[in-house]
Amino acid sequence: MSIPKLGIGTFRLQGDVVIDSVRNGLEAGYRVIDTAQIYGNEAEVGAAIAASGVPRSELFITTKIWIANLSRDKLIPSLKESLAKLRTDYVDLTLIHWPSPGGEVPVAEFMAALAEARAQGLTRQIGVSNFTVELMQQAIDAVGAEAIATNQIELHPYLQNRKVVEFAREHGIHITSYMTLAYGKVLGDPVIQKIADRHNATPAQVALAWAIKLGYAVIPSSTKRANLDGNLKALDLRLSDDDMAQIAALDRNERLTSPQGLAPAWD
Repeated sequence: MSIPKLGIGTFRLQGDVVIDSVRNGLEAGYRVIDTAQIYGNEAEVGAAIAASGVPRSELFITTKIWIANLSRDKLIPSLKESLAKLRTDYVDLTLIHWPSPGGEVPVAEFMAALAEARAQGLTRQIGVSNFTVELMQQAIDAVGAEAIATNQIELHPYLQNRKVVEFAREHGIHITSYMTLAYGKVLGDPVIQKIADRHNATPAQVALAWAIKLGYAVIPSSTKRANLDGNLKALDLRLSDDDMAQIAALDRNERLTSPQGLAPAWD
């Protein structure tokens, strides 16, 4: 099994907005959808999928376990609730959304519960999100690196997270980049704009193509059909080594997501 290169994110999308986004995405050709328990939109995502007529076997659905559900007695029941909302018997990937604040629930406990969920057929693959090198090592110690499909992390041209990426690669753990467009900040970057002009592409396509070329999966969200269509074209954009070097030089360790009381001690 592998992690698909490009999907639709649904963070911050609610109600009819997320239904429209997922519907438009599926119509455009997307088959990967990323949601989470805390997004409060699993039921709407499930409704949009059901209405689309796209066979379940063609889809790759990811959800994430919220911190309130990390304990051994809560994780699997909460995942079953997610499956009911999503109107499916299984998801393709289940992630630990954030590590337990203050280590309240040990990594070994929730990773073991997640592995049991996979053994029960509730999820095809398991992984983590927002994990540092130290936390990834704890997860590896708990279930083995081969069991961990991905670490989904904030990663964009301004935060390239190289220490985490290097450790993950050494252990065969895939990286999924979220916020690849840095909440849209990179779209106005003059370096990325010049690269986009050279390729007759959009800045969004350049940023996504950059991440994909580095081997990361990307899950940008959009409420506009034109943007959804445009993002798909990132798969066909071929950036040069010089393009990649210019974007590599944009790294400035600018983290945009670090919620107080939730974020670990970042690398």
